[in-house]
Amino acid sequence: MERLVVIGLDCADPKLIFREMIEDLPNIRSLMRESTYGRMKSIIPPITVPAWMCMMTGKDPGELGIYGFRNRKDYSYDSLSLANSRMVRYPKVWDRLGMKGLTSILLGIPLTYPPKPLRGCLISGFLAPDTDSDYTYPRGLKEEIRSWVGEYMLDVSDFRTEDKDRVIRDIYSMTHKRFEVAKRLITGRRWDFFMMVEMGLDRIYHGFWAYHDPGHPKHDPGSPYRDVIREYTAYLDGKIGEMLDLIPDGTKVMIISDHGVQRMSGGISINEWFIRNGYLTLKEYPREPTGMGDLIRKGMVDWSKTIAWGEGGYYGRVFLNVRGREPEGIVPPHEYERVRDELRSAIEAIPDEFGNPIGTVVYKPDQIYRAVRNIPPDLIVYFGNLTWRSLGTVGTGEIHRHENDTGPDDANHA
Repeated sequence: MERLVVIGLDCADPKLIFREMIEDLPNIRSLMRESTYGRMKSIIPPITVPAWMCMMTGKDPGELGIYGFRNRKDYSYDSLSLANSRMVRYPKVWDRLGMKGLTSILLGIPLTYPPKPLRGCLISGFLAPDTDSDYTYPRGLKEEIRSWVGEYMLDVSDFRTEDKDRVIRDIYSMTHKRFEVAKRLITGRRWDFFMMVEMGLDRIYHGFWAYHDPGHPKHDPGSPYRDVIREYTAYLDGKIGEMLDLIPDGTKVMIISDHGVQRMSGGISINEWFIRNGYLTLKEYPREPTGMGDLIRKGMVDWSKTIAWGEGGYYGRVFLNVRGREPEGIVPPHEYERVRDELRSAIEAIPDEFGNPIGTVVYKPDQIYRAVRNIPPDLIVYFGNLTWRSLGTVGTGEIHRHENDTGPDDANHA
C-alpha cells in the first residue's frame, strides 16, 4: 500500500513559490521537476477557516455551514461564535481512510480542535486555546510532545504588532518545533497518511508584506526587514527537505495551500458607511473606536431604524435586519431581495478616498454555494477584490482607513 504525505503551507502563494523565490527553494524545486504542479482556486472566501476543511471534506463553505472563523449561532444580534471541529459534520479524508483500516497522523490542521477520535493520532491546529487544553488525540500525546520540544507552539501570539523582532523569533521557533514533532511522528509511528499544516508563511506575510512588496503603500526599500519573507521561505524549504529525507521510498508527496496573498491597501469601515448612508442607526455615537459587537452588547444600536450592519475581517460580512427573522427586524421579507440588491450595488460602488473605483465584488451566498446551511451572511464583500479589508469598528468618523483595527497587518488573502 502506497503512503501519502501532505504538507500544507497556509497562505503559500504560487507567484512567490513557483516564480519569485524558486531559486532559493531547492527542495520544492526538486519536487516540481519530478511532479505536476499548478495554481489552485481557493474558496469564497479564501480564509483558513473553512478552506482547509473544504479540502478535507470536498464540501464548500455553504455545505459545511462555516463561513469564516466566527459564525452566527442564531438570529440574535450578538451570537457570533468561534468555529470548531464539532461544526464539521462530514467525513474528512482521514475518516474515510480509517473506515478502510488505514492509519493517519495529523499535525496542525485548522479546525481540528477539539480533537475527535480517529485511527491514528492528531495534534490540533492553532484554534486550540493553549497547550494546557486537551489538544491532542490520544490525550497522552501532548506529554510526549513536551518531552521532544518543550513547550509546543500552536501559533504565534499577537502577530499583529510593531514588535517585529519578537514575531520573527516566534515564527521560527513555532516552525522548528512543528517540524521536529513531525519528524518524530513520521519516523516513530506507523502511518499510511501523514498531513501537517504550517502557519508560518501566513503569519510572516501579514506581519512583513509591506517590506517585501515594492507596490505596497507602506513599502520602505531600506528597511532591515526587507528580506524577512524570502529568508523565512528558504528556511521553511530546508525544513521540508529534512522531512523528505525521512519518508520511506515510494511515498507520494503533496504540498498544498489554502489561499494566496496580496498587498492590503487599506480598510473600508463598513459600519461607518452604513451609518453615513442611513442603513445603520446608533442611539449614541461612541466617543472612541468601538467594535460592532461591543456596540450591540451595550445596547447602542437602534434596531428600529437599522436595515443592515457588518462585520470586519479580510472580507466583509453584511447582515440584514429582517422582520420575523431578527428579534427587532424591520426589513419586510417581501422586500428582502430588493434591499439586498440595493446594498450590493451600493457597496460595489464605494470608491477610494479620492473617488476612484476600487473594484469591490459582492456575493450572495445562495448563488455561489451548492447548499446554504446554518446562518450565512446575507452578503459576502470583497472590498477592492480583497486589496482592502473590512473594518467593523465604529467611532473614527472615517470610511477609509490605512490602519487595521485589530493591529498592524500588511497583507490580505487571494
